[in-house]
Amino acid sequence: MDIKSRISEAAYKLEENYKNQGIFEIGIDEKLPKRADIIEIISELRRVIFPGYFGSENTAYVTLNNFAGNTLANIYEKLFKQIRIALLYQDRGKENGGFEDRAEALALKFIDMLPDIQRLILKDVEAELQGDPAASSKEEIIFSYPGIYAIFVYRIAHVLYELNVPFIPRIMTEHAHSKTGIDINPGAKIGEYFFIDHGTGIVIGETTEIGNHVKIYQGVTLGALSTMKGQALSGVKRHPTIEDNVVIYANATILGGETVVGRNSVVAGNTFVTESIPENTKVSAYVEKLQMQKREIRE
Repeated sequence: MDIKSRISEAAYKLEENYKNQGIFEIGIDEKLPKRADIIEIISELRRVIFPGYFGSENTAYVTLNNFAGNTLANIYEKLFKQIRIALLYQDRGKENGGFEDRAEALALKFIDMLPDIQRLILKDVEAELQGDPAASSKEEIIFSYPGIYAIFVYRIAHVLYELNVPFIPRIMTEHAHSKTGIDINPGAKIGEYFFIDHGTGIVIGETTEIGNHVKIYQGVTLGALSTMKGQALSGVKRHPTIEDNVVIYANATILGGETVVGRNSVVAGNTFVTESIPENTKVSAYVEKLQMQKREIRE
């Protein structure tokens, strides 16, 4: 069989796969949100949340009001376009969906909420500074801590999730996941002064609820007990609730929608939790006593 025939056969089989799935045939006026443009929106939001840190502007020569206004106008234009595309694709085939008006209202509502989002993020920066003795300043945290980047993206995506904007919130948090190794579903509800230390490998599921002043270390999973029922569990609380002032150390796993970790509790590293923990409790897995034996060194 020659090269053209082999390629033609593979193309035919791919076409059959496309048709069988029913999700790849996009009409003339239909398209999906553009990932690259959404990442640009994240970058612009980072500039306006932390002025002078991630852009080329010099805030010594530019008034912050003018800077914020110009940047917000740019963010609004890009976000409006991507929300409109997302709504059109989600509701494709529907006529008179009012997509322009809906996209405008959602983008403006998001812009209205940005000052509150910023206040939350700055509280998270404060939590990092107070919780990490290795942190020398807020500036260092903003510039270099992956936990703050993941929380910043989550805070933005969560607002869009709450506004029922399709596709875009998850694209945002998966971008942060790819950059930091921290996977926070935009549907999770997280309170003030949230502190992630190190962060790599953290997973926080969609229906997780986290209170104020919670500290989480690397490798922690806040997940579901079982997802075998698939879409039947959509909208059902399947991830744990973590109350105020809880510390969860490295590689702990806490599972289940009915599992509650009471306030002021500590979950030790490598602990597997599937039932609720009362307030003011320290929980840990049983660990055998450390054994040490002197080595014999042969010359």
